[in-house]
Parts: sequence; C-alpha cells; structure tokens
Amino acid sequence: MAYLFTSESVSEGHPDKIADQISDAIIDHFLAYDPHSKVACETLVTTGQVVLAGEIKSNAYVDVQSVAREVIKRIGYTKGEYMFSADSCGVLSALHEQSPDINRGVDRGKPEEQGAGDQGMMFGYATNETENYMPLALDLSHKLLQELAAMRRENREITYLRPDAKSQVTIEYSDDHVPQKIKDIVISTQHDEFGDDETMARQIRKDMVELLIPRVKAQLKPELQKLFEGNIKYHINPTGKFVIGGPHGDAGLTGRKIIVDTYGGKGAHGGGAFSGKDPSKVDRSAAYATRHIAKNLVAAGVADQILVQVSYAIGVVEPMGIFVETYGSAKVDMTDGEIAEKVAGIFDMRPGIIEQRLKLRNPIYSETAAYGHMGREAQTTAKTFVQNGEELTKDVELFTWEKLDYVDKVKAEFGL
Repeated sequence: MAYLFTSESVSEGHPDKIADQISDAIIDHFLAYDPHSKVACETLVTTGQVVLAGEIKSNAYVDVQSVAREVIKRIGYTKGEYMFSADSCGVLSALHEQSPDINRGVDRGKPEEQGAGDQGMMFGYATNETENYMPLALDLSHKLLQELAAMRRENREITYLRPDAKSQVTIEYSDDHVPQKIKDIVISTQHDEFGDDETMARQIRKDMVELLIPRVKAQLKPELQKLFEGNIKYHINPTGKFVIGGPHGDAGLTGRKIIVDTYGGKGAHGGGAFSGKDPSKVDRSAAYATRHIAKNLVAAGVADQILVQVSYAIGVVEPMGIFVETYGSAKVDMTDGEIAEKVAGIFDMRPGIIEQRLKLRNPIYSETAAYGHMGREAQTTAKTFVQNGEELTKDVELFTWEKLDYVDKVKAEFGL
C-alpha cells in the first residue's frame, strides 16, 4: 500500500536558526585565528535580546557581540518594527573558559590519540532518490525556503517578505519506496502589513503558488518536476496572517532544529545538536563522518539507502562500534553486519583522524547553520574575518563530508 512521508525546513530568519548561525559564526571566528580553539557556544534570541553562554579555550580574542550583530544584519533583521534588529538589540555574553576536566580527555598532543569530546551515538544517512543523496521531502523543503530567501533579497517580484519562514512537503511513495507525487506543501512566511487580512492572505497564496513554486521546479530534473503535477494541496500561511515573527514571535535557541539539520526524519538521529560546537565534539564531527560514509557507500552502489551509526565514550579514542542498516536494499551479497565490518576497515573513525580527513579545524561552520548540514555542495571558497580593524582571509573547503572521494576505494573493497 502506498504511504506518505513528510519533512519540514525553516528559514535563516527562524529564531532557532538565528541562534544556530550566531553560534557557528562565533566558532568560525575563533577557528580562523586559532585552529586549536575549543568552543561550545549556546545562543538565546528573544525580543530585542541575544544571550551567549558556554565554554571556550582559545588563544584568540573575538568580539562576540560584533559577530552576533553582523549575523543578525546579514539575515535581514535591520528594522525596528521587527522588534529585533542588529543595531539595537542587546547582546549579553556569559561565555567562560572550558572545564579542564573535559579538556584533559580530549587534548593528547597527537591527533591519533585525541579522545572523544563526549559520549553518545551519531548517525549518517544517504539515499539515491535525489542527486545529492538526500531524502526528497527534506530536499524540496530546503529548496522552497532558499528560493524564498533569494526572492526576499531581490525585493522585486515580492516586496513584502520578512526573514522568518517555514516549509513542509508531504510525498506519496509507492510500495517499493519510489516517490509518486507531492500531496501537500505548507509554506508559512512572515510578511509586512500591506492590507486587510483577506487581501494579504489572497496575495501571498497567489505569489507562493505562481511565483515561488515555478522557480523551485525549474531547478529540478524532469522526473522530479512531474511530482508537482496533479492536485497538490497548498497550505499557505494557514493561520491567515504572519506579521509578528522572528525572535519577537518566538524565542530561539541553538540546537533545536536537529531534524531539519539532518535528514528530515529519515534514517535516525543520536540527539546531539551540531551548531556551536567545535569539531572535537563528536556530536558534530562523527555525524559528518557517518554522512560521508553513507553517501560514498550509496554512490558506490552498495545499497539504495544506508544508515550508519557510530558511538563513543568521552575521552576514549576508539569508537564503541559501527552499525550499518541497509533496509533490505543492499546490492552486495553481505549481511549488514559484514558491511559494517568492511566499513570499519575503510574509514578510520578516531576523532582526531576525522578532523584531519574532513578538514574540520577550519572556519567552515557558518554555512552549515541554515538549510541543512547535509546534502550541500562541497566547494572551496575564500572567507574574510575582521578583528580590531584588521582583515584575515582564509581559503577553506566547505562541506567536505559531501565529497564522493571514497567511491573508488569502496567499490574496490566490495568488489563492485
């Protein structure tokens, strides 16, 4: 029997995502000036206020208040009427030095001896139902909001948009897990007051269906464009009005959108958030490493979809173990346990080695903090940081865990 699956996304102007972006921008600034920095930075945003809390061990000085304001400005909160503005909001820093009890289990001099920054389990997932090996419902949800943000910045076809937004896509699948059609699309977008409630609701619905959706469809392959055919049920600003939004509408916290950040409910999640954590925290680095494994395995043809789990104890170098689930889609004559054993031989999952393999001690995290940490394009770019009036430019590789650089090695090991 056919079944339905739904995933959601939130925009860069969503309160929780503002918090994530501030935390990761602070991480980037510390790593830019001191790659060995240890940072755990939590952010709270609410009406007219930003609160920073957490622990830092670094030789660098960073003006965290200025960093927070720059992020808020870039997102688009620049008007007093939003009740949260880059120039006028308060920024309170309660950051302090990292606990030596934690640090003693992590820093060991040599990367191969580095212990895990915490205990826990981390998951990576990949599926071949999209070109970027991501679940389709989540991929479409992200694309809707990325295009909506682009239209907001253009301020041409639609001129009333504000930064806060959410999306949701429901897809009907066949029994053999092939997407058949899009059943529902939900878009809630913050907007200016530009008429009576009925006029605003009618105009926003028209613009989302007739302007936004065609721009998103144009980015897709023909077979995915066909999923938009038929009677899609659109829920556009279902409450009828969304003027009050952002941190004035809801408080935002770092790490509250972990499913949006990963696989939209497909696969699994170990529970640990990513943003605000330097790569010694395996919540982040090992989640990236397991995504790297899963994506390369699926791209190599080991299975149509794969879930990879790894687990650690704080201060311990070697992981507790690696688990693989192929959901019965394996293309090799092996059990999932045998696949996991081969994976352990191909990918070194010691925390320090993960940092080296994926080049994680670079300022690469601001770009991850909105529209998903997975399924993004691996690329090299130059990033510039300003401190005390002086500029520092660094060339960095973004989203290294999305590279298909182990496909040939996987094929050789599995005889593909």
